[in-house]
Amino acid sequence: MRVLITGGAGFIGSSLALAFASRHADWQIVVCDNLYRRGSELNLPRLKAAGVEFVHADVRQPADLERVGHVDALVECSAEPSVMASEQGGGEFVVQTNLLGAYNCLELAARHRAQVVFLSTSRVYPVAAQEQLRLVEGETRFELADDQPTPGAGPEGISERFPLDGARTLYGASKLAAELLVTEYAASHGLKTVVNRFGVVAGPWQMGKVDQGVFTHWMLSFYFGRPLAYIGYGGEGKQVRDLLHVDDLVDLVDDQLVRPGHWAGRTYNAGGGRAGSLSLLETSALCREITGRDVEIGRISETRTGDVPVYLSDCSALFAHTDWRPRRSPAQILHDIFDWIHDHEALVRSALT
Repeated sequence: MRVLITGGAGFIGSSLALAFASRHADWQIVVCDNLYRRGSELNLPRLKAAGVEFVHADVRQPADLERVGHVDALVECSAEPSVMASEQGGGEFVVQTNLLGAYNCLELAARHRAQVVFLSTSRVYPVAAQEQLRLVEGETRFELADDQPTPGAGPEGISERFPLDGARTLYGASKLAAELLVTEYAASHGLKTVVNRFGVVAGPWQMGKVDQGVFTHWMLSFYFGRPLAYIGYGGEGKQVRDLLHVDDLVDLVDDQLVRPGHWAGRTYNAGGGRAGSLSLLETSALCREITGRDVEIGRISETRTGDVPVYLSDCSALFAHTDWRPRRSPAQILHDIFDWIHDHEALVRSALT
């Protein structure tokens, strides 16, 4: 099987490519990437050493994708994942990459009758509806109350039944629109497709920053002694996200490629859930424990546009469909990130600066 991974020099794409090259000797793994994102160039030697073919290509350009040749399966990882990018004038790039890029990938898949695994995001769920959810404030975090005004929401998080009416940031809107294209191409071309709505994904080789990859950004800041800030919701650091180890993500996508019929036509939340969640306060405590260091953490009360106090992935539907479960805890994720930074300190520092 010839598998194309778009955005394949990025954090998730390269993790998938390296794992598949190791696990499946009979698969030919090809990645394409425009190397736009900081640190993606650091993965090229790793991919080459694993026998992964690299094509310098931009999903916004159909001619670039044509150079890839025949594919049996396509894992669509290319994206501009920053919510802040569109707020800072990068809206055109967000839409062209996330929507036009997905369209071009689907056209390629249709020509080759290829299976499609689409990596989407929890950001498809509207912001205003999440802001109306009832919270319980604890000592170190916000929790979702048992009784919620919106269907598809509860103490375990947000499920696929959560209403999709309303604004969700340009990033979320472009990914949701791409999901709709995936559904259309599955129907019109008979493609086997699956959509994964991932929450926060973290792990080694992620060049985390404040607006994307926040848990890795937190550990990087503790390791290198860089100041941080709790932003929004009074500046107390009680906002919560679930997180998923990239290796758990790899296990899920691997199963989807191996069993395309089992997954065809499905859309699922995939994340760490309530058990795999942390607040920023709790993340700081773990980072202090793991690094043995402390950093200055400021407090900014003003909440950023598009932010929400709590997001937890309710994965009940996914768990009913498969035996896959997240196996790595938040503490293990942070430990693995620390070990990666320690083992590649000079390389990581060069990417940050």
